[in-house]
Amino acid sequence: MSTDILLPYDEAVAKYETVIGLETHVELGTQTKLFCGCSGEFGADPNTQVCPVCLGLPGSLPVLNEQAIASIVKIGLALNCRIAEWSRMSRKNYFYPDMPKDFQISQYDEPLCIDGYLDVLVDGETVRVEIERVHLEEDTGKTSHVGGSTGRIHGATHSLVDYNRAGIPLVEIVTRPVVAGAKAPQIAKAYVAELQDLLRGLDVSDVRMEQGSLRCDVNASLRLWGADKLGTRTETKNVNSLRSVERAVRFEVSRQAALLDAGERIVQETRHFHEDTGTTSSGREKSDAEDYRYFPEPDLVPLAPARDWVEAVRATLPEPPSQRRARLVAEHGFSAEEMRDMVNLGVLDAVLETIVAGAGAAEARGWWTSYLAGKAAEAGVDAVDLPITVTDVARVCALVSEGELTAALARQVIDGVLAGEGTPEQVIEARGLKVAGEDELIAAIDGVLASQPDTADKIRGGNLGAVGALIGAVMKATGGQADAKRARELILERINAG
Repeated sequence: MSTDILLPYDEAVAKYETVIGLETHVELGTQTKLFCGCSGEFGADPNTQVCPVCLGLPGSLPVLNEQAIASIVKIGLALNCRIAEWSRMSRKNYFYPDMPKDFQISQYDEPLCIDGYLDVLVDGETVRVEIERVHLEEDTGKTSHVGGSTGRIHGATHSLVDYNRAGIPLVEIVTRPVVAGAKAPQIAKAYVAELQDLLRGLDVSDVRMEQGSLRCDVNASLRLWGADKLGTRTETKNVNSLRSVERAVRFEVSRQAALLDAGERIVQETRHFHEDTGTTSSGREKSDAEDYRYFPEPDLVPLAPARDWVEAVRATLPEPPSQRRARLVAEHGFSAEEMRDMVNLGVLDAVLETIVAGAGAAEARGWWTSYLAGKAAEAGVDAVDLPITVTDVARVCALVSEGELTAALARQVIDGVLAGEGTPEQVIEARGLKVAGEDELIAAIDGVLASQPDTADKIRGGNLGAVGALIGAVMKATGGQADAKRARELILERINAG
């Protein structure tokens, strides 16, 4: 049976209960890598930020980054975890070109942070996602497959490896299975959005999914409603946007349900997510922990964080995101539903920064959650990744407030900025966008009234709903440059005067 045969989602969730698990990998924003002094700055030329330690050359020895330890303890405390009194690093052995040592220094059976939780809001209800473990490890290099059409190894003529990322401190946050039911896609997206908001507030990472500093592996399995035993799970690797997290869960539910309905078995495997189609494809069969032959890292001493130091770190934690949102609701007048939408779309910080830049709260929220969110959906990206700054959005809001732009013109200005035509002022000048003057507006209205006398008579007779048709005609006559509110006022004045 082809894996592109799907059971409609509504039918799938009616028959099968969905269980999800999320593994998120967070690149810490430390100045240096986890075990050496190399920089981990994003975007450097390939293989320019490497040394004998992160390349695993003979005789090199790792030294643990103290800032990375402080960062993971912060994360663990913010996720309500218990900080272990004793922990150690292990070697995870596997052979792949992006792993220069042929093993990864990670944590296995003795993680630093365990037994936590994160509460998320989904459709007005609080869902508790339990955290099994938060552990520290080194990131791998990046492999690029060249010569094929998909960027994957199948069909490629050769591969390139960049080890700049190898050795960057990476925190993995692993949830326990979440019995999510029909709301599994929304819960998965809300969890990652909440986690991203929390980590950004802790200032331990820039959590930019498009750059890979926050990556998510999505596990999904199905079982018949009422069953006790979990189904066989798949793990969709490195999903890199909030929107894609939701889409990956939805696709896997439909795909697995179709297979189960056909009497076929689910293969425990890793899968790749395809942004362009919203589908997943098979990667490799999933290894179990024993396949990695874990053993304690002999070159690093165990970790035993002092309790007073842990409490000192706890004292530095910022306001939790849920409390912050409650405060922002009171400060800016956002409703709980508006706040939920901003968080789920990942635009809360963008809205707040737009307000700081001078926009009104309602206007800033409206642009980011409506027009810009729509443009982002068309482009298949998150709204915050669109090529527009909060300063640009705030400036457009100001021009509308000052009467220099109408809502329709403002959308054209935003479109121009997104198209790379420059700042709002540059777009306005280049496109000749301005609100029609009073004389131009009156001339347009008189022309419309002369061409539609029957509509004018309806309005005189008390049918004010007909004004909309005249306003639309005026907008067309002025090329969308009329102020609709002022046009309505003048239309009524001239009809009543006549």
